[in-house]
Amino acid sequence: MMTGRRKRSAVEDLIRARFAEAPDETWLYFKDSTFTWRQVVSLAERAANGLLRFGVRPGDYVALMAGNKPEFLWIYFGLLMIGAQVVPLNRWQRGPALRHMLNDSGATAIIFDEELKPAVFEVRESCPALRLTVVFGEASEGIDVSYAALADGPDGEPDVAVDAASSPVGILYTSGTTGPPKGIVSEGYADILNPLLEASQVAPGETMYACLPLIHGNALFVSMLGSIRLKAKLALAERFSASRFWDDCRRYNAVQVSTLGGIIPMLMKQPPRPDDRDNPVRIALSVGCPAASWTAFEQRFGVRVIEWYGMSDAPGNLINLEGRIGSIGKPAAGAEFRVADANDAPLPPDKLGQLLFRHSAGQITRYNNLPEATSEAYKDGWFHSGDLAEMDADGFFYFRGRMKEAIRRRGENISAWEIESVVDQHPKVRESAAFGIPSELGDEDVAIAVVLQPNATMTPEELLAFCEGKLAYYAMPRFVEFVDALPKTGTQKIQKNVLKQRGRTPETWDREAAGYSLVKT
Repeated sequence: MMTGRRKRSAVEDLIRARFAEAPDETWLYFKDSTFTWRQVVSLAERAANGLLRFGVRPGDYVALMAGNKPEFLWIYFGLLMIGAQVVPLNRWQRGPALRHMLNDSGATAIIFDEELKPAVFEVRESCPALRLTVVFGEASEGIDVSYAALADGPDGEPDVAVDAASSPVGILYTSGTTGPPKGIVSEGYADILNPLLEASQVAPGETMYACLPLIHGNALFVSMLGSIRLKAKLALAERFSASRFWDDCRRYNAVQVSTLGGIIPMLMKQPPRPDDRDNPVRIALSVGCPAASWTAFEQRFGVRVIEWYGMSDAPGNLINLEGRIGSIGKPAAGAEFRVADANDAPLPPDKLGQLLFRHSAGQITRYNNLPEATSEAYKDGWFHSGDLAEMDADGFFYFRGRMKEAIRRRGENISAWEIESVVDQHPKVRESAAFGIPSELGDEDVAIAVVLQPNATMTPEELLAFCEGKLAYYAMPRFVEFVDALPKTGTQKIQKNVLKQRGRTPETWDREAAGYSLVKT
């Protein structure tokens, strides 16, 4: 019998409502496994009770650093059930960036994939709040408990007093631009996502396919939580695979997919097949579909692309329901967007400026431990995206790049600071600058310009070998160039725009052309 007073989160209420309506209906597909709502609730409760047993308490911040798997979801739901706050971390984070996120969030526990132990233990001693380690796999020396042991207990509602329900994500980290990654604290996105879910056109009982990482807002909010809100099923893939994508959609009879960045170009690069159009998908909810691929993609695979724009940092979406090629759409219900000049004054159509937006829900996000950055971002009530855009005479918006120094590679926003903080640790390096170079797959590839210490010599391979294991693999530079000096302003700030405009030179080394293979550890 439960003795504590427990306030349920909105997500738990949804899960229990689905269980009450159809306990033996399948919700989740993963590889050859299926999970009914009865199983979902039981597994989530076991995780919740196990977390309590090993010392996690309401209000604790718990880092979840793992790939897509059902156990990720049971832990996620379990944390919400006991009023703990979830801190999803990209499983490829390493070194200074990982240490910063754990300390900034005050995470008291971290739950991670077995192969990530070296990365976690490298920073563990410098994270004083961290007191519990849980591994998806075998508990080895230094690890407190395995997931299997944690979840090997009774189900049933957790017996714990919870005064305030946890949010869908306690802190969600964006990639830093000129500094460390910023943690977004949100009160929730439930109603704000309605326009996106409506655009998905998924009926109750139909299946949505998710191949993007659950640690990102897209898969977590739109696909996973979206499927629950729509009374739909979820087919979860371990990761995106261009060769398996359409076969997975056929296998699970998925009617909707979500794509990012280079996914559509990669699918288009697959060899044509006679059954390309023989798939159940109706809608591809896309972020970053290249205009050149848009119509060809729709015609080849018989799907409709719905492009949209949004940020985890703040509420508000643009959605392109009219199919205007190249546009990120018009404001969704409750959202107001404009293109502004350097003084935040609205610009007329076809003028380039910063994209600003606000939502009728008001300010429901802030940056963790960064009140000044929050105030600056929400200046005059408008969220300053840092993105460049234009609006045409019909009110359609068009994305035109990023004002920030983030590098976007195949759907991942990468912090230039994160890369430089690792490269600059090499004893032969004097200073460095990371920037993006346009990729043939869309988005950008990572480039690094390096100034060596006097009389030092280094090969690109030596630099990459030093960075491996310290950087997320997707943040590893593709292009390396050793330069005598970096372009700077009169106040000695590095001019990244000069490097980006210059791009590749005859002296630029290309990792892919050289055949250098990364080890994904």
